[in-house]
Amino acid sequence: MNLEVFDQFAKREKGRIIGKNNTAVIYTRVSSKEQFDKNASLSTQLKYCQEYALRKELEVLEYFGGTYESAKSDERREFQRMLKYVKRRKNIGYIIVYSYDRFSRTGANGAYISEQLKKQGVAVISATQEIDVTTSAGTFQENLYHMFSHFDNQVRRDKSITGMREKLRRGHWTGAYPFGYTNTNPGKGKTPNFVITNEGRLLKQAFLWKANSNMSHVEIAKRLKEKGLDINAKKLTDLFRNPFYCGLIVNSLIPGEVIQGKHEALISKEIFLKIHNLLHEGDTPKKYSYDDENLPLKQFVRSSVCGTPYTGFIVKKKGLYYYKNRRKGSRESRSAKKLHEEFINVLNRYTIADKKYIEPLTDIIHDTLLAYNQEALNDQKRLTKELAQIGEQINTLERRYVVLNEITKSQYDLFMPELKAKQRELEMKLENSGINSSNLKKSVKMALDYACNLPYLWKLGDLETKRAIQYMVFPDGIVYDFKNKAVQTFRVNEIFGTIGSFSGNLKEIKNGKFHSICEKSRLVTPEGFKPPTLRAEI
Repeated sequence: MNLEVFDQFAKREKGRIIGKNNTAVIYTRVSSKEQFDKNASLSTQLKYCQEYALRKELEVLEYFGGTYESAKSDERREFQRMLKYVKRRKNIGYIIVYSYDRFSRTGANGAYISEQLKKQGVAVISATQEIDVTTSAGTFQENLYHMFSHFDNQVRRDKSITGMREKLRRGHWTGAYPFGYTNTNPGKGKTPNFVITNEGRLLKQAFLWKANSNMSHVEIAKRLKEKGLDINAKKLTDLFRNPFYCGLIVNSLIPGEVIQGKHEALISKEIFLKIHNLLHEGDTPKKYSYDDENLPLKQFVRSSVCGTPYTGFIVKKKGLYYYKNRRKGSRESRSAKKLHEEFINVLNRYTIADKKYIEPLTDIIHDTLLAYNQEALNDQKRLTKELAQIGEQINTLERRYVVLNEITKSQYDLFMPELKAKQRELEMKLENSGINSSNLKKSVKMALDYACNLPYLWKLGDLETKRAIQYMVFPDGIVYDFKNKAVQTFRVNEIFGTIGSFSGNLKEIKNGKFHSICEKSRLVTPEGFKPPTLRAEI
């Protein structure tokens, strides 16, 4: 019997098949206007994407991007325009990008967007990082690229913050200049020069009115308006509390530190303290103890509503511990026992259930990191070779001067400082040039070993161990949604974030199957990979 008669009983496909249509759109971007104006990256990206489409016999229907927009957020104008176009059209099979970090640098969110597109039959493919996104291994690797792009952003952010901290500690303000000042030496990398404006001189009078007459802020705002400065009374309250105006610098990037600024003070420190005392008359000083074995999440957890840290207390009669939001008037308090249980549930999301997955995961993450940083590794080898050559030149120069007496002291003094300076320069470049490949695999495996026992280690650990684990997995702390009794996270350490994002794939990973799943890729993380440790910076 002819089976064609039974075709009416065949099952129809669910959803759309990934890449069913040989049609595509191309998306290119750079991160900043400076890159857009000064280099040829966009034309290079476009060239590679067009050549890839030609090689794969894909018809390009539309082009997007071609401008500068940061991938730290997925709310980019051109990116969103592309997504809307692809979702409206039913005949798009692919989105072609130069590399996955051009598509998104938001980590898990970028992976989520890519997964949603696959459900519509659209695959995100890279012209320089070829993988088969229709397989579980390819999807896993694509998600790793998204995670490492996000990790690169975090490394860049950390490096930027380090520079800002050092600048602040030298007495130079960073960021937007405070009201009443202007920066006469603006520009990236330049030392700011803050000078007082006409508005600043009027603001100085406001400080004096408050200090000498304890005038109400409404009255001060009224007088300032008569002199031509329209300022809100509530804003005056914030300005009166800012020690920048008495020549000092405080900033959340340098918590607990007060730095003498290089800028001109608007008022004296005595006047600032006098106003401070006036603003806090009648307040009862509050002291909070940070160290308590029974309250390890103090300061680490903050309110999802206002960002205020949680402190803690004990009901002595019952011997029960509670966490409490420090915000004035807040009624947010939560049993320590309950909050610890909720936190452990969050840790469970980043836990490997079976140790048999450690070895294949170690290989996958290790090989991907190496491929992702291949250019950095090449730079390391070159710098190491140059450093060795400089060392030989220094040794030769010293031998010719000290042992052989072939050169005079003036000749020695002429060449040695230059060689030493070059040596220090190379040592600094080598220190910051890339990943430490010698112990990278060991570090990854160590992190995965921790991931098998996170909740157990946290429950049994002392206060120091608990805090170490907390900051190792969640470097920026966590927030608590008191209304919904839910723990939420900020930034997750990239290795643990990878475990959390791909936990559904673990059952498909078997020893030896994906020993080396990465193609060579461009350098994306020049600063290198820093593995997590159990040393918490508290």
